[in-house]
Amino acid sequence: MATKINSIKGTNDLLPDGTPALKAHTIASAHTYVTTIARSVLERAGAQFIATPIFEDAELVKRGVGGSTDIVRKEMYTVTYFGGHGGYILRPEGTAGIVRAYLEHGLKQLPAPLKLWTHGPMFRAENVQAGRYRQFHQVDYEVLGSADALVDAEAIALMVDVVRALGLTGVRVKLGSIGDPADRDSYNEYLRGLFTPHLERLSDDSRDRLTRNPMRILDSKSAEDQTLIRELAVRPMLDFLGAEAAAHFAEVQAYLGAWGVDYDLDPSIVRGLDYYRRTAWELHHEGVGAKSALGGGGRYDGLSAQLGGPEVPGIGWAFGIERLLLALEAEGVVLPGTPGPLLYLAAMDAENVGLAAQIALGARAVARVEFAYKAQKPGNAFKDAERRRARYAAVIGTDEAQRRVLNLKNLVSGEQREVALSDLNAVLTELENN
Repeated sequence: MATKINSIKGTNDLLPDGTPALKAHTIASAHTYVTTIARSVLERAGAQFIATPIFEDAELVKRGVGGSTDIVRKEMYTVTYFGGHGGYILRPEGTAGIVRAYLEHGLKQLPAPLKLWTHGPMFRAENVQAGRYRQFHQVDYEVLGSADALVDAEAIALMVDVVRALGLTGVRVKLGSIGDPADRDSYNEYLRGLFTPHLERLSDDSRDRLTRNPMRILDSKSAEDQTLIRELAVRPMLDFLGAEAAAHFAEVQAYLGAWGVDYDLDPSIVRGLDYYRRTAWELHHEGVGAKSALGGGGRYDGLSAQLGGPEVPGIGWAFGIERLLLALEAEGVVLPGTPGPLLYLAAMDAENVGLAAQIALGARAVARVEFAYKAQKPGNAFKDAERRRARYAAVIGTDEAQRRVLNLKNLVSGEQREVALSDLNAVLTELENN
């Protein structure tokens, strides 16, 4: 007997409604609903859908995510291709691919600022825990072509709008700024001076970051590093903002305040890569556990040049769908499942099975209609219809076939009505809209 093969650790199948022991984050209809609501909210704001490949040139991802990040150093999946020497990476996030597509296909010719959104699977070789998987799914929103603080504020507001449209209430924006490059240079010099006398207490990763990218130390996952950070009372990046960055940050806050978007100032938010600029934020929800971030975003005006293009200001955000579904579950929010058919048809005898199928195929022009592939007794047909969550059911026997009619039974009220086959599509259209 062959050995049973299961899914790979850190991946999930997305499954149909009714699957035994179905988990909130593996319900296929829930994922579809999240992306449908995101599409509605973002496209009403002028965003257009874009889709990029799930694997990209390794150099793009290294430049777009950052060579000093844990993602590039420890968590990327490399794909070796036939006839070559490797060099493909399964995408760990969506921004780099979208900016690459923007540059490659001349999207700068479209009206600016250009708002884009996408969704799909991402891949990271990280430790598996609740809401964090090796293949996970994101909704991603990016705006290219404007450095205006109004664009930043709108992006944050739209992220909140999407999750609230899904029914999530217990979320909070944590807002910060990482300033301009000169501001970060000053901050990094301050951090080097602060941490160098305590080199022996830093983790190996943080010793490496001290030379290349000191701000990344503040993101360290090492408990010892975090203890040292607290002991040294490290000043926040916000203390080092220049006049222009501080004014930009004040504008963002003013817009959010005027629109009623609640936020908490969080000086601890950092983005260590050179192409990041100014606004950075995270969206948190306590229902997903100690690491409560559902997602986050930030301005990345230097990324386009980092990828070989001209200077193009950009800002974007992403949230993980699995983590969002866990937060919705924690709040008791139940998302609508896949609806059943409007009508279920069954033949009472073998000679009318084909007729039932023919009627169903024709009725699918206006509604979701299913049919039985074998003859059924009326009682069994109605039970089957209820299991499929149909709203109406009908059985076809010799009498109905000769008279060219159906008796539609409302499976909630039990009421029945006779409908001529020639009128069926018009009746189903009326029922579909009620």
